[in-house]
Amino acid sequence: MQPVHTAEPRHRTVEAPAGRLHLVEQGTGPLVLLVHGFPESWYSWRRQLPALAAAGYRAVAIDVRGYGRSSKPEAADAYRMLDLVEDNVAVVRALGEESAVVVGHDWGSGIASASALLRPEVFRAVGLLSVPYAPPGGPRPTDVLGQIGGPEQEFYVSYFQEPGRAEAEIEPDVRGWIAGFYGALSADTMPAHGELDPHFVALGGQLRDRFPAGRLPAWLSEDDLEVYAGEFERTGLTGALNRYRNMDRDWEDLAAYRGASIKQPSLFVGGSLDASTTWMSDAIDAYPATLPGLSVSRLLDGCGHWIQQERPDEVNRLLTDWLATLQG
Repeated sequence: MQPVHTAEPRHRTVEAPAGRLHLVEQGTGPLVLLVHGFPESWYSWRRQLPALAAAGYRAVAIDVRGYGRSSKPEAADAYRMLDLVEDNVAVVRALGEESAVVVGHDWGSGIASASALLRPEVFRAVGLLSVPYAPPGGPRPTDVLGQIGGPEQEFYVSYFQEPGRAEAEIEPDVRGWIAGFYGALSADTMPAHGELDPHFVALGGQLRDRFPAGRLPAWLSEDDLEVYAGEFERTGLTGALNRYRNMDRDWEDLAAYRGASIKQPSLFVGGSLDASTTWMSDAIDAYPATLPGLSVSRLLDGCGHWIQQERPDEVNRLLTDWLATLQG
């Protein structure tokens, strides 16, 4: 596909089950829906929007419900995976399209894979960044999460699940917390091997106690940090954290899909230094069975968790090369 001239990104809102969803779109052509993770926003895709548009695609990055300018339902159970999938479907329909390729990062990877699994007639291909696909099933999530870390520390996912607890840590200093969280999972600022793992909270402590102090990651400018912090200072963190508070509901809701594979064309790109890829290496090994349509599976050497921001040129090249194979 030949590169085309692209207009500037355009902000708009569309009606969705959440109420409204804010999105940013750039380019024309086949629709590529970009879904961010925690604690991010559409802005996480700022380096992908122009690259995809230049390659001949209609690139659309959303604010997931609970984030940014999208609606923030009050009920905690309004953030279950089934609802987020229907939000994605509503975006596709609101944009006048019948189908889309969906690409997600972090929690967005889980939302993207669930969208492809539950609505294959809408999502014709799926790209997953950082967090591998693992079919629904297994033991109840909270039963497993409570055992991670041992008696002296608590896994961050468990820490996030109690309403109000993480908010009390983050919201008095959103900018500092966000900077520390991004730094803790970035290749150039993450703690060295053998240091305290920032994915865990010491009993009686806070997650930020293990964040690196000092410089920002190379990919994160002061202006970028202001964008992210400004959104969460305005909205608070509850909507974003409610995603973690629905893991058991998701486990129940998706019971009919336990062990299910995603058959559409797929892509996976992770970072070699990202705990998501090392902890879930068994899920990656299972891809021949769970992602039979997988054509690209790549770990970027020396890359952390924020993959499309840490290594935008490589991710853009992998995405556009893969998307080109889907045409026709």
